[in-house]
Amino acid sequence: MRTRPLKVALLGCGVVGSEVTRILTTQADDLAARIGAPIELAGIAVRRPHKVREGVPAELLTTDATALVKRGDLDVVVEVIGGIEPVRTLITTAFEHGASVVSANKALLAADGASLHAKAAEHGVDLYYEAAVAGAIPLIRPLRESLAGDKVNRVLGIVNGTTNFILDKMESTGAGYSEALDEATALGYAEADPTADVEGFDAAAKAAILAGIAFHTRVTIDDVHREGLTEVTAADIASAKKMGCTVKMLAICERSADGRSVTARVHPAMIPLSHPLASVREAYNAVFVEAEAAGRLMFYGPGAGGAPTASAVLGDLVAACRNKLAATTGAGESAYTQLPVSPMGDVVTRYHISLDVADKPGVLAQVAMVFAEHDVSIDTVRQQGKNQGSGDEVAVEQGAGGRRAGEASLVVVTHRASDAALSATVSSLRKLDTVRGVASIMRVEGE
Repeated sequence: MRTRPLKVALLGCGVVGSEVTRILTTQADDLAARIGAPIELAGIAVRRPHKVREGVPAELLTTDATALVKRGDLDVVVEVIGGIEPVRTLITTAFEHGASVVSANKALLAADGASLHAKAAEHGVDLYYEAAVAGAIPLIRPLRESLAGDKVNRVLGIVNGTTNFILDKMESTGAGYSEALDEATALGYAEADPTADVEGFDAAAKAAILAGIAFHTRVTIDDVHREGLTEVTAADIASAKKMGCTVKMLAICERSADGRSVTARVHPAMIPLSHPLASVREAYNAVFVEAEAAGRLMFYGPGAGGAPTASAVLGDLVAACRNKLAATTGAGESAYTQLPVSPMGDVVTRYHISLDVADKPGVLAQVAMVFAEHDVSIDTVRQQGKNQGSGDEVAVEQGAGGRRAGEASLVVVTHRASDAALSATVSSLRKLDTVRGVASIMRVEGE
């Protein structure tokens, strides 16, 4: 075994950074045996050096992150700060001074991963980021290495534990969105400002990373269509149950049928209870990968938290250290396909549309005509009771769900259609005098 230790610096020492430090200390001998050389923690950059951090050597703390990454004797820099700047500058500076980087920074990688990969390649060092997507779940390395000889066509997953917890509580307890969010906040699953989670920004960053790796093309967060779950109601959850479905916040990355483009999107969707993702509860994550040779693969586990994320960080650290010893680098960016990212309008799927309509004869016929005009085929129509004089083919329940007298609820589920065609249909429906409102629109996936 090499006697000179590999020097590692840590940027950030919060929940994840503290756990990384603890594991480096308590499992030092095992890590040395696995790597082939001991690891020396050379410095830890923090904003508040006087904060008590149990098990973290105070003499290693510094507030000068720039000076730390410029030392020139570091082998690997571990970044768990988050955000765009000053982290981007710190990482590129580390590359310039010969250090490989292990990062958990999904936001930066989704925004500027291409330039970071290029900078790492320029200086002959590694950039690893398993912890940036789905915590402890091994996902990036299987996509980048284990499936390198296969063709991935689709990645479908639950990649945000906060939103999955909220939707799970809405389904299991009948709670509304606000009540479920309050519970998630009380339990520590949601931040004080939950915007990044509930509006889909967190999942969109992860979708961009997954799409880029899966399809060997460059995808940024700006390419990802994003919708939050704040508009999901108890009525949507109940309607999904009647269809034999559940509602999940999904990240979906797909190769087009002709293989000439890709799409990436994040939004709530109904999926059949028979789909493996339907059983993912609480704050867990799961990702379903569909490849031509391997078939369907599912990766499941805790997607966040100090220990799970630290596990992913340490796995990357071991790989980066091994490469340092061997004077080589691991797999870098693979973007040879240069496939364009198609707009959301090109996405083809099924839809669940809930309409508040006038409770009078001929409404169903008018609604059906609008769908036909835009080549959106109707699969099923559901209404809640019986309007005895309506003359329509489907039953209506009057005055339900807070609707005014003389109104009814109409639920339409379509066959597969493009998002552009569905949007045009909804726009036309809103112009009908007999349609009082479009209560909700939700995609139906995973069939």
